[in-house]
Amino acid sequence: MKVAKGGTKPPFALPSAQACGKTLITKQSLFCILEKKMDTRVYFKALLALVAGVLLQTSVQAEGLTDAACLACHAAGKHKIEVPDGDDGKRSLATVNPKNAAKSVHARMACVACHTDIVDAQEKHAKAENVAKPDCATCHMKLWEEAKANPAGKERLGVVAENIAAYQASFHARPDADFPDRPKATCGDCHATHDFAVPKKGTPEREQWRLSIPKTCGEKCHEDQLEDYEGSVHGALVMGKDDPKGAVCIDCHTTHEIKGASSDPFKLNNVEACGDCHEKELHSYRDTYHGQVNKLGYTYTAKCSNCHGSHGIAKVDDPASKVHINNRLKTCRECHNEKKGLPLATEGFISFGPHANSQDFEKYPQMWIATKFMVALLIGVFAFFWVHCALWYYREWQERGGHLVTKHVDTEALGLNPEKHFQRFAWGWRLAHLVFALVTMTLVLTGTSAMFSGSSWAPHVAALVGGPKVLGLIHRVAAALFVSIFLIHFVYVMQKLLRDKTFRWFGPDSLIPNWKDFSDCWGMFKWFFGRGPKPQFERWAYFEKFDYWAVFWGVNIIGWSGLMLALPHVTAAYLPGWVFNVATLVHGEEAFLAAVFLFTVHFFNNHFRPDKLPPPDVVMFTGTQTIDEFRKDHPAHYRRMVETGELEKYLVDAPSKQMHLGSVILGIVLISVGLGLLVLVTIGFFGG
Repeated sequence: MKVAKGGTKPPFALPSAQACGKTLITKQSLFCILEKKMDTRVYFKALLALVAGVLLQTSVQAEGLTDAACLACHAAGKHKIEVPDGDDGKRSLATVNPKNAAKSVHARMACVACHTDIVDAQEKHAKAENVAKPDCATCHMKLWEEAKANPAGKERLGVVAENIAAYQASFHARPDADFPDRPKATCGDCHATHDFAVPKKGTPEREQWRLSIPKTCGEKCHEDQLEDYEGSVHGALVMGKDDPKGAVCIDCHTTHEIKGASSDPFKLNNVEACGDCHEKELHSYRDTYHGQVNKLGYTYTAKCSNCHGSHGIAKVDDPASKVHINNRLKTCRECHNEKKGLPLATEGFISFGPHANSQDFEKYPQMWIATKFMVALLIGVFAFFWVHCALWYYREWQERGGHLVTKHVDTEALGLNPEKHFQRFAWGWRLAHLVFALVTMTLVLTGTSAMFSGSSWAPHVAALVGGPKVLGLIHRVAAALFVSIFLIHFVYVMQKLLRDKTFRWFGPDSLIPNWKDFSDCWGMFKWFFGRGPKPQFERWAYFEKFDYWAVFWGVNIIGWSGLMLALPHVTAAYLPGWVFNVATLVHGEEAFLAAVFLFTVHFFNNHFRPDKLPPPDVVMFTGTQTIDEFRKDHPAHYRRMVETGELEKYLVDAPSKQMHLGSVILGIVLISVGLGLLVLVTIGFFGG
């Protein structure tokens, strides 16, 4: 190498561009720069030359890694390059369809944008060290992290990120049993990596994409399920008639949130997935015990797939269908058998309507009639008594405002001790009332938790007590207590009345309705509108008799229907299955009527009338009331007692302060619980 005059010999010759393209930077060349003595100008010239060499070297290496070069080998139909597939076979690498790739969402990306580990264009590529293989999730998560600062226009990246998170928690992301080093399914298994493009909703392309889904899932992994699906009512539409309205895999199994079919989350979501298409059937299913338990978040009762099957679903009239009339009992016995801890299903199960409704008279006449009757009963009772309460409140408030209150009893003129109380209820009545109140509230809470299982609060109640099975057990125990107390009371009253030869069954001391009750009711409405005086009530007012006899009605209607539902195998052995549908309807609606009536009308009559404010009225807890209260509530009874001289027989000492305070606290607690239950029932009725 020549040296210029006055200069010094450079430590090494600067490489040519061509040389740089073929020569790597070595430790020796770097050593020359760093260790040899040179002036600063020569140093920087040498360094720039080396940098240029590196860039030129990279350019030459990447020159062969163009998309065209990649497709020369990997385009479908081109060179047949095969590699082992892990199953003692081989798979082709010529899988990229250039036309489809040009239409995909990744069309603008170069091959090496994903295949960053490839560093040459040779047949057996050299791989860069410490560079991972292409991974959709890693790439997309990185892009989304970068886009979060300004996500406008990049919302799809966020959707993909959500899908990735769902996939990572899914069944597909678990290690494959045969190849633990890889997941059961990757993005490319479902999305056709190189030509991935999900068409927009509502387009013909989208419909064609839906039609391809069963083969995507079935031909690669789920061959047996695909075979069943092809013969199903859904498969007949999709694969037989090319009708995209038929259900495909992702409609039932979702897309990225794939759960194991035996898992509770999948079973719960699967019912909702069926309901997306079969809305009426889902609604009617929710009215059954099966559906109520399912909506509470538990999966041990029958679901859509238990009755209809999963991939091989057939029409009801298909002899192969699990719900065909000839196969129905066998299907029911898959769950209702001794091995599952349930009595064996009997013949009546065949005619049970899991999707019975009250709109189709021709198909479900019993449900139609029962519904019309119960609706009329509810509307009639609530309309009458709510109007009755509203008018009573208005009239009584008017009188209090105008000071039109009845005179107090002149106890001195009657020779009575003003400190004495009138004993209205014996201890047995009071104890029965308290137990009735506690049991009834328990029945309301447990029963409406199932009835309104779709409400926001019902699943929490079920979880709190340990699930629907425990909820049902509590409900049945409370029902047994209720019926037992009722029967004890009934037997006690009847034997006492039958022994009393002077008792008049339609007399003033009887709870049996008589003509005076109808007269008092009419007179009450006249008083509401200022057309007459307030009726003079005897020992039992007409609204108190209604409360009493409502229990008789309720125990029989709710009790017998509940018993039939609690022992379905016995019921179905003697009665047709539609009885279960009617019993469920009547049991729930009558219980709803009882609960709402109790916590509105009964509470108003006894605690929230202006004359009773502030609540509570504790006569049912202490058993006594002042003489003035007795005369005001039941003037005809009071007058009769005074005229016959029997009043003094029923005068007792006033309850102690402790007894009165305890009764007030107990009354407030029970009223508060009752009103709380009323709120829950209201939420359930309108929102559940």
